[in-house]
Amino acid sequence: MANVYYGRGYVYSIQYHIVWCVKYRHKILTNQIEQKLREILNNIAENNKFKILLMNTDLDHIHLLIECSPQHYIPNIIKALKGVSARLLLKEFPELKEKLWGGHLWNPSYFIATVSENTEEQIKQYILSQKEK
Repeated sequence: MANVYYGRGYVYSIQYHIVWCVKYRHKILTNQIEQKLREILNNIAENNKFKILLMNTDLDHIHLLIECSPQHYIPNIIKALKGVSARLLLKEFPELKEKLWGGHLWNPSYFIATVSENTEEQIKQYILSQKEK
């Protein structure tokens, strides 16, 4: 069940399911790159004061279940997650630039959906199943 938080004069429980893909759907999120990506995304979440409750990748996309406050602006969260992770991964793994023309790691689009108490468990199972295919 989702956590409920108390702010000054308000109560909230906000979760989002976020998915985005590698540019051109290239299958580059292998073990070492995935491990570094997880570390980077967790640091971004910590620095921006939101939580990543669940994260899983397939070779060409990533799924996150995040929890944030009403003060968070989703486009800023996405920009931080995708922008910072791309910059740091391309710096650490310069060979990625050879596979991705133009030096863009992520596809510019993304999927986002709100998560409710009714859908939370279903979404968690879906995210966890991503590598099973």
